[in-house]
Amino acid sequence: MNKLIRLVDGLPVIESADPTLAIVPLAQWQAGEGLLLGPDDDVESLQPLLADVAMIAIDFPSFRDGRGYSQAYLLRRRLGWQGELRAVGDVLRDQLSHMRQCGFDSFAVRADKSVEDAVKGLAGVSVLYGRSAIEPRPLFRRR
Repeated sequence: MNKLIRLVDGLPVIESADPTLAIVPLAQWQAGEGLLLGPDDDVESLQPLLADVAMIAIDFPSFRDGRGYSQAYLLRRRLGWQGELRAVGDVLRDQLSHMRQCGFDSFAVRADKSVEDAVKGLAGVSVLYGRSAIEPRPLFRRR
């Protein structure tokens, strides 16, 4: 079973994946369930549904596929969605800091990887120059 890292008040908490919440693809989704988005799903078409979505999981079928970063950023910044946003699939330590900057607040780390080691990936870089979902001001505006 995958381990889950959730950010609670900005701090990582390790727990088992939640088996009580069904996470289903967009074509099968019903209100009250978690929604699983694939890399080809159009995030902006979800706007009328977002009030009824309990949680959105974005699938990373390969660590080389970066479309999930854009989907997360659009959900947070353009659509203003505030619910739990979970990265699933091929989620690795080196990606967590950037995923967090794009708006993810929980991460289902691959079962064959150490979740304790993955938490270290959240530290990332000490200074971000550009905008992100969690800090919309570029560095020159923060001074």
